[in-house]
Formats: sequence, structure tokens, C-alpha cells
Amino acid sequence: MSRLRRLLVPIAVAGVAAGAVTVPASAAPAPSCDTTSTQYSYVVLYQPGEKQRSVDAELSAKCGKRIAYYPEIGVAVASSRNADFADRLGVKRAYSAGKDVAAKAAARAGLRSAIGMLEQTESVATGDDLSTQQWDMRAIHAPEANKINPGSRAVTVGVLDSGIDAKHPALAHAVDTQSSTGCVTGAPDASAWTPTNSDHGTHVAGTIAGKDPARGFTGIAPGVRLASVKVVNDDGYIFPEAAVCGFVWAGQHGFQVTNNSYYIDPGMFYCRNEAGDAAAYEAVRRAVTYSTQRGTLNVAAAGNSGFDVRTQTVDPNRPHKIDPSCGILPKAIDGVVTVSAVGYAGTKAYYSNYGSVTVTAPGGDSGQKPPAGEGAGCPLSTVFNGAYGTKCGTSMASPHAAGVAALLASTHRHAPPRALAALLTAEADPVACDVSACSGPARNNSYYGRGLVNALDAVH
Repeated sequence: MSRLRRLLVPIAVAGVAAGAVTVPASAAPAPSCDTTSTQYSYVVLYQPGEKQRSVDAELSAKCGKRIAYYPEIGVAVASSRNADFADRLGVKRAYSAGKDVAAKAAARAGLRSAIGMLEQTESVATGDDLSTQQWDMRAIHAPEANKINPGSRAVTVGVLDSGIDAKHPALAHAVDTQSSTGCVTGAPDASAWTPTNSDHGTHVAGTIAGKDPARGFTGIAPGVRLASVKVVNDDGYIFPEAAVCGFVWAGQHGFQVTNNSYYIDPGMFYCRNEAGDAAAYEAVRRAVTYSTQRGTLNVAAAGNSGFDVRTQTVDPNRPHKIDPSCGILPKAIDGVVTVSAVGYAGTKAYYSNYGSVTVTAPGGDSGQKPPAGEGAGCPLSTVFNGAYGTKCGTSMASPHAAGVAALLASTHRHAPPRALAALLTAEADPVACDVSACSGPARNNSYYGRGLVNALDAVH
């Protein structure tokens, strides 16, 4: 997670949030529409399978216009200049994250800056053999795994992030341009998947599948394909419509795994029973569930706020209370593997969220320094201009788990997401609680979940 902020049982997609309705194609036009105010994008709920002409008719009648429509899950992405657009549709059917951000931008500026500092590139590596600095790979036995099975080209990992620099020498072999797309607007755009101002997605991609023999850098599964699915806009936000587009794309294009090193803005928490939130939560839930049912295992970062997600009572980003209906998206959705972060010493990174954790993986910690010659406290990976740099965060931990999941998908071809998740947890190395704030046995606790992911076990 970063200035990106942050930082497996399928549910039936047929479930529809309260307020979603079938709309007659003959809906009457609205008496007047605003043509001058700022335009915002919205996610809007419909019954799955609703005809597009009916969707278009209602949106037009309510002063909106379709950007995209996903009939498989009954979710539309629409734009409107009318301040009351969501009210016209029903606030549990429609929500605009962009409008919400604009209304509270000043209040969030300090928070975004503080969180964003964590995942900036800490240092740029030098030297001819970078493998000596990859302590994170050694921690999960990736070098040994690579000698047995580097992963299959039949496996694609979708990197839902800020885009991947496919010109990087460690990534050019892996990026599948035909499976990549931009999703920032909520509609897929095959010309908009490359990064602009953030190397976050490029760093994540290198951890999963990088390979540069000239520099001695190797990721976890260098034999698999990567798809760049750009969901992060140039302001560093990931809005619900972008995530919906990304998950549907992953399901439609047969990705075996996705990595999601972010939370959906402007949360952190979305509440299923709250006006506005309800529409966003349900839209993302349907999209995640759709991808899971189509064979995709979704892996997500736990978050960088350093709290127990189970005991939070107030959303730090928005002034509303947290109850059991609330969750950080996408990791709160059933079937998503949630990854906490550990540092060089193998203990929880100071910033890592905990509670409701599936597994843990190296994310780095500036307070857990490796010995001289073994690299920095933050994991090393690919960054812009063909270089290598270090970043810390659960955003860096998540792709380690996604990479191991890709190895599992390579060795257990056609295994469904639930089976891959079960293998990932069963083959993780138990990590016992080491402080009183951590609760539970070594095989399933609040800090480390089922344990530290293990790449070598994944290829046996």
C-alpha cells in the first residue's frame, strides 16, 4: 500500500443489495439536467442480467450517462454533473468516490501524505549481483523453488496497480500486453495500462515475476505471465469503479491470480448498511465474486495503519463509526487472501495491520536491518528507468504471496481458487505470536495468519 495508500468460498453473484431494481426501458426523461457543474463518476447497481438499453434509459432520465456496464454482475459505471444524481437513483444503489474525495480533500491531505511516505522508493541498488540483497526471497525459499519450477507460461497474474513498466529488462519477458488494460475510468482501455507517475506497480511486478540475469535479480515465479491492470489514477486513488473493472477483466481473461496492493478509496472502511457505502461495497463484492467464480484467486495487502482491523471503531479516513457490516475493500470480501508484512527478523512490521490475516510475507521494516551486504530493510525490486529500488509496506508483502500462489497454480493446473488458497495456507511456515498484542496459536494467529508463505513447498 502507499500514496497508493496504503496502501475462498464463492458467493452467489445473484445476490442484490437493497434498492437495486429492474428498470423499464421507457423511463421518462428528467425535466432538467445540470450541464455546467463538475462531472463525477458513479457505480450504480442493477439486477444482474439487466439489459443495457434499460440501464441507458434510466441513467439518461436521471441526468447521467453510461461509461461502462457489466451485465454479468449488474453494475454500471456512470457519469453525471447533477449533485443529486445518487439521490435520484437511490443512495444505496449509487455512489461516487470522486465526489466524496472532492468534498473532503483538505481534511485528507495530511493523512494521504503520511501514509504515502512509507512506500516511496527508499534506496536504489547498485552492484552487479543483486541476488545478495534479496533477503526477502531467501526468507521464503524462492531461489530453491526457482531451480525446480520457475512457474508456467500458462499462468497469468493480474497486477491491479499503477501499471507495469514493460520496458524494464527484468519485466519485458513477462508482461502480456494483450491481457493488459487500463481501468481507471471504470471501463477497460487497452491503450491505458502503462504507468505514468508511480512505479508502485512496477515494483510489485518484479517481486512476482522479475528476471534479470545480467544483474542477478530474480522474482518468485519468473516463468509466469503478468498482466498490467491499471486501477490507480494519477492522484494515487483507487476508486470502486476502477476495482470493479479490474476484477471483471481478471475473470473474463482467465487470470489464475491477482495481486491487490491497495485499499479502495476513499475508505478505509466501507459499510454495507450505510448510504453510498452500500452501493460501493456491493459493486466490489459482486466483481470480486465474479472473478473468483471464474477461477481467479485474489490476493490483497492487509494495510499499513498498524491496527487490528477487528477492533477499529472509527474510520481514520472518513468520520463514521465502524460496525460488523464494515470492511476494508477488497480484502473484506470472502475468498480474498489477506497478507500481513514481516521484516528481516521475521516479526510483524511495525506498520502492518493485523487481525483477519490469511498469511504473512516479507514487506520490510526499517527497524529490522539485515547484516551488512544483505541489502536494505525494505525489499528490493524493479523501479523506473531499468533500475532497482527498495520499498516497505504490506504492498510489498502481498506480491510475495501472489508469487507463491502463481507457483501453486503452475504445479496444480486447473485447481480452483479455494484449493489454491488451501494449499497456500497449508504449506505456509507457522509463525508463533511474539508479543501480547498477538493472539492465537502458531498455526493461525492475528499477526501472521497461517504463517509465512513458502515458495519451495509450492513446487514440490
